[in-house]
Amino acid sequence: MRYGRDMVRRTDTRQRMLDTAADLFQTQGYHATGLTQLTTAGGAPKGSLYFHFPGGKEQLAAEAVRLSSERTGAMLEAILRDAPDAATGIDRAVDALANFLTESDFQRGCPLATVALDAAAASEPIREACAEGYASWHDVLAEHLAGQGLSPERAEELATIVLAAIEGGLLLARTRRDLAPLRAVAAHLHTTLDREVS
Repeated sequence: MRYGRDMVRRTDTRQRMLDTAADLFQTQGYHATGLTQLTTAGGAPKGSLYFHFPGGKEQLAAEAVRLSSERTGAMLEAILRDAPDAATGIDRAVDALANFLTESDFQRGCPLATVALDAAAASEPIREACAEGYASWHDVLAEHLAGQGLSPERAEELATIVLAAIEGGLLLARTRRDLAPLRAVAAHLHTTLDREVS
């Protein structure tokens, strides 16, 4: 019986550390987030990081990136599934991202970009986690666009354009502390998708 409670406690602590790391890495980046901050904000004893993540901060970051990409991918998938058409789906996805950005006072842009720019060049596990996250979002977009009648090739190409445009819009919006670049991207994508998807 004690074993069961101990396992639940360990799992809770590990998940709490992942959630905390995902948030801190998204807002501050990899290098600006220290081990003490990660454990303190996660409400965990200092030594617990290496207990739950033997690979240390790098392992924690890679797993936190995967967690963030899965959550964002699930949100994107749900938004697109419920939308009446591709253009409306992208509008709604951009609206959701814009809300996250403004609610965080422009601290939370893309959950992968800050880590990717900060640490992917120096860490293969982090680079792989970021690449997998972007690829999964691309796949969600491409599958949705193909389901709207585009050829698989065009759906893949357009998914890359949509993803890159939204990423750039988020970065500019966060940097300027102004949603105008993101709104401009959304309007352009809406026109493009209306034209491409009949």
